[in-house]
Amino acid sequence: MKKVISNYGSRLSGFCCSIFGHRYIVSKKVTLHIKEYKCMHCAKEVTTDVSGNLSALTPELQDINNTLEHLYQKRHRATQQQVA
Repeated sequence: MKKVISNYGSRLSGFCCSIFGHRYIVSKKVTLHIKEYKCMHCAKEVTTDVSGNLSALTPELQDINNTLEHLYQKRHRATQQQVA
């Protein structure tokens, strides 16, 4: 079954977010301290920056997060192999 979202529904969700604020959920854990969030209503994506504040998820920041996640996983895999 196809899910159909009209422009009216997305405008209404955006309007609710502008009044009540966004309701973010974690969409991706990059590292222990850096996460990507997505609004449940309007699908706006944000990420934590260096100082811990939320900032809009631009393609540049998304690329940085992907690289950081790759390095983080690679480092922790090597650490786990040394322990075992």
